[in-house]
Amino acid sequence: MNKKNSIWTIVIVLFAVGIVMAMYWSAWAGSQMSKDPRPIGPLPPLPADVQRDNVTTAKKVELGKMLFFDPRLSGDGSTPCAACHRPEFAFTQPDDLSFGYPGTLHFRAGQTIFNNGYLNKYFWDGRSLSLEAQVGAAGFGQESNNVSAQMAEARLRQVPVYVDLMQEIFGEPPTWDNAARAVAAFERTLNSDPKVVPFDRYMNGDKKAMTRQQVRGMELFKGKANCIQCHDGPMFTNQDFHNLGLPRNEAFDEDPLRQISIRFRAKAFGILNYDEVDEDKGLYFNTHRPADIHKWRTAPLRELVHTPPYMHNGMFYTLEEVVDFYNVGGGPNLEGGKALAGKKDPLIKPLNLTDDEKAALVAFLEALSSPEMPFKDIRATIPPDGIMTEAGVLVPLPEKVAAKK
Repeated sequence: MNKKNSIWTIVIVLFAVGIVMAMYWSAWAGSQMSKDPRPIGPLPPLPADVQRDNVTTAKKVELGKMLFFDPRLSGDGSTPCAACHRPEFAFTQPDDLSFGYPGTLHFRAGQTIFNNGYLNKYFWDGRSLSLEAQVGAAGFGQESNNVSAQMAEARLRQVPVYVDLMQEIFGEPPTWDNAARAVAAFERTLNSDPKVVPFDRYMNGDKKAMTRQQVRGMELFKGKANCIQCHDGPMFTNQDFHNLGLPRNEAFDEDPLRQISIRFRAKAFGILNYDEVDEDKGLYFNTHRPADIHKWRTAPLRELVHTPPYMHNGMFYTLEEVVDFYNVGGGPNLEGGKALAGKKDPLIKPLNLTDDEKAALVAFLEALSSPEMPFKDIRATIPPDGIMTEAGVLVPLPEKVAAKK
């Protein structure tokens, strides 16, 4: 092949790759065009298709619960999933920005895992398209669990209980992929109970389940406030991405570790000038499209009462603050008097709500939560390591040895 043909071959290949990637990102990010919102409604049964490749069973859920609380699934053996997704805080944490894996500091707020089985985009930037993929990505994330598949598998294969359960459930020794499937199966059981959530009860026929103020707030949600344009369907999210013009969280600037973490993320996602990144650019890290700077996945609204703080950077601790933010048309999209990169979504504009209307809207948002925090007392017993006998049988460590570890 001559030089001219080689060049044309490279050009054609790159062009084809560009088309494929553009199609992929377009489907992945979701359409940003205005569309009719879906009706809001009570929480339905979990869709059967989400379990098509990972059927939920009692033993798989129990295994997933143990793994969720097991610190072995982290680089230094100190940081289980439950370290950041704490049951007593509705499977999130009370700080504006997550603390992160030891030696790092996270640059985003923690998210609850309640009702995760109803979603198909995960993380604030939506980079995972299945719950199984989300578990895996969190495990590998340097600011979360910071573990490798090889390390996790080696550790799991030294635990007799895990070896036996994995063999029984999946028909093979412990693997990282199967561990992620088990954790995902466990998470799919952490759902709101429509029999106790006031909104669900109201929509299912109990017209006394919501107060007049909450019903008025629901009408504002669907009408004057137009929250439903983005927060639609039974999960109150269209799972699209929007720039709200949120102000910068000063905590990001107060600790260099957060800045190091965001630059490491930028490098991992192929940002060429990652060493110049000084802010969290959201969806842009995944798509590399300037128009996606500061766009974030629309957050679900169920169990809001139990899951503050709010927004991707934990800027607000009360629902009143959130409603005030939207009522004035979101943030100014400015930083130090200068326009931020990316454009604030045109849907974000002043609502002109009165004080009574704002109070009614907050009351409705509260009606989307369970009266008591679900699953706050859930825990798991972590099985001990084992040793391999001369006969090739893995047995638990003696209790005294295990206790010293």
